[in-house]
Amino acid sequence: MNIDRLVLAFAGCMVLASVALAYFVSPGWLLLALFVGANLLQAAFTGFCPLAIVLRRLGVRPGTAFA
Repeated sequence: MNIDRLVLAFAGCMVLASVALAYFVSPGWLLLALFVGANLLQAAFTGFCPLAIVLRRLGVRPGTAFA
């Protein structure tokens, strides 16, 4: 798996976890989904993604989006 797919998978898991926590625990957890969405949006325009930087340093194979 490359960095691009891992970033998207991680973001998807965070959104799903946020929605589940908002439903079962507290609506405040929707702020996590908001943060993840905002981070994905800014990464689309700037190419800067903190998770991609961490994954690159861990030696994950690079993709094409976060080169």
